[in-house]
Amino acid sequence: MGPTSLTDFYALDDLLSNEERLLRDTIRRFVDDKWMPIVADHFDAGTFPMDLVPQIADLGLLGIHLDGYGCAGASATAYGIACRELERGDSGLRSFVSVQGSLCMFPIWKFGSEEQKQEWLPRMAAGEIIGCFGLTEPDHGSDPGSMTTRARKDGDDWILNGAKRWITNAGIAHVAIVWAQTDEGIRGFIVPTDTPGFEARKIEKKLSLRASVTGEFYLDDVRIPESFRLPEAVGMKGPLSCLSEARYGIVWGAVGAGMACLEAARDYATGREQFGKPIAGFQITQAKLAEMLTDMTNASLQAFRLGQLKELGRCEPAHVSMAKRHNVRAAIDTARTARTILGANGISLEYPVIRHMVNLESVLTYEGTEEIHTLVLGETATGVAAYR
Repeated sequence: MGPTSLTDFYALDDLLSNEERLLRDTIRRFVDDKWMPIVADHFDAGTFPMDLVPQIADLGLLGIHLDGYGCAGASATAYGIACRELERGDSGLRSFVSVQGSLCMFPIWKFGSEEQKQEWLPRMAAGEIIGCFGLTEPDHGSDPGSMTTRARKDGDDWILNGAKRWITNAGIAHVAIVWAQTDEGIRGFIVPTDTPGFEARKIEKKLSLRASVTGEFYLDDVRIPESFRLPEAVGMKGPLSCLSEARYGIVWGAVGAGMACLEAARDYATGREQFGKPIAGFQITQAKLAEMLTDMTNASLQAFRLGQLKELGRCEPAHVSMAKRHNVRAAIDTARTARTILGANGISLEYPVIRHMVNLESVLTYEGTEEIHTLVLGETATGVAAYR
């Protein structure tokens, strides 16, 4: 078994259809040719290359798993493969695609009226309109049901007040999907970001997901018509279903990030000589690589099986929680171990490892913290909720 088999140790890609293999290869070329030459500079500057958005859209990646309205209608496994290849490049790249498709387009596709779908989805699939997802608040992260953002009815309009924080694409988005308390419970709204009273600010000085725009936005008597409310979104089921879609992408994306670190560590270890031989020949280095290989192969198995369950209509939220919890932890442990193999060079953006390592610190937290997913699994095992 040659060294090139490290990132597909159990030959799981043999399970892919011809269309899925073509998608994999196309995205991999895009990442290698267009993304990798510029990612270190954008990570260093804290920017996202907006000039690549049309190419990302041309690849059919925005809303890739949705049917109709200009979307690709790809399989769950194809969506996962796309996320894996994108996050092999950077978590910020996969986050951009995930937020657009799973957190912004999906709620319109799932809970919107036909008029809303026709109005927004084709332009979002084409990358002409960028979205952001407003759920998390400054004081309400893991407990979004306690959000304080409110929407009140005023004639044929709604007036929104509140604040959302840690919002990917806030500041570059043309539209926000905003979740707010109403007298009838939590509802979802489509809010164009040029609406009077809407203000977005970029969060500066963050040390993770730097090649991704993260911000906050404020709603000060933002008035929108009833036609901008998502009619079928009722209660927390609405935003949580969106999060499940995004978490599914993370399950696969974490595999890409971890595999990138594994490959970098293997390549470095075979070329770096100390004490007269490559450090790949030392037992401690081999033990590290063996552990990393095992962890990431296990993560790949969870991702592939989760995709199969999703396509069979048998994927439950607890399945997604297990895979998200396991795969991100496996990836972050792999990244940290890879950094030790690269030594001091491991903290340089000349190599991908430190970039993935610090990105995964955010991935561990967003779309449900490791602790929350642990409690989801605990409740599944016992039937007893431990959140309160």
